[in-house]
Amino acid sequence: MISSPPDGYTLLLTSTANAINASFDPTLPFDFAKSIAPVAGVARIPLVLVVNNDLPAHGVAEFIAYAKANPGKLSIASSGIGTSLHLSGELFKAMAGVQFTHVPYRGSAPGLTDVMSGQVQGMFDNVTSSFELVRAGKLRALGVTTHERSEILPDVPPISDALPGYETSSFYGVGAPRDTPREIVDLLNREINAALTDPAIKQHIGELGALPITGNSAEFRTMLAAETERWRKVVEMSGVKKE
Repeated sequence: MISSPPDGYTLLLTSTANAINASFDPTLPFDFAKSIAPVAGVARIPLVLVVNNDLPAHGVAEFIAYAKANPGKLSIASSGIGTSLHLSGELFKAMAGVQFTHVPYRGSAPGLTDVMSGQVQGMFDNVTSSFELVRAGKLRALGVTTHERSEILPDVPPISDALPGYETSSFYGVGAPRDTPREIVDLLNREINAALTDPAIKQHIGELGALPITGNSAEFRTMLAAETERWRKVVEMSGVKKE
């Protein structure tokens, strides 16, 4: 995409992975922030800490207490090393002062399956892929990673209620090649924002547990910079880098 013509016909679906990889992957041959023209945000997705139903913890405070009382006995799944799911767990460990073993999987589904079976005890996962399992009683949700509750899991409190200052989420947006003319960027931004206010699209996004990200391209640029800096700090704190 970076070398594509800046004509508005080739776009990139940006995500949390781009913000993380800016510091997680030292082998990247480009500077993500300088290589694209931010166009518009699309959606922000809260994560949720879910655990096996047999774990004797029914809230974040109880989970922290259990982890401290049982050092080395907890295993936490993720969708892979360096993902927002993995690093959300690393941030939680550091802020809560607990230890657990990270078990990376190739995607959320196998990780969630092993949490349900008790092979691992918990997982930080996007609400979009886990809320149905929580609603069905197959997993227990302890807390969401955003400061606000999720509309699809309204009874699950924010983790920050028990761990002040904790916050993470996933996001998606749209970028274009760096030299895309301003008028094209503005046109694309207007159309994307208009789509996000369409009642049917807005309803579908909400049903997935996501929140629309609206605003102009400058606001999205600011958001990308803030997310990149947020995850840079988490990557540095965790000490995890791509080998």
